[in-house]
Amino acid sequence: MSKSTYPLKLPNSIKTAAAALAREEGVSLNQFIAAAVAEKVGVLRTAAEFLRERAGDASPKDLLRYVRAARKAPPLPGDERS
Repeated sequence: MSKSTYPLKLPNSIKTAAAALAREEGVSLNQFIAAAVAEKVGVLRTAAEFLRERAGDASPKDLLRYVRAARKAPPLPGDERS
């Protein structure tokens, strides 16, 4: 596994909280941050794949058909404009 460095600037409050959690987990702050970033990357990739599958062959033009039809429907109770 190749590694690279990246100078990371965090607000003091975030760094302090992350350092405390890393200590609780028994890992270095660097390991904690690397694991957190890896987790976030995995979640976003999974979400993007899910949305891409759900979209299928849909296009923005397809969506407009539903948006235009929704304009004609009356708002549900409680959703009216004030």
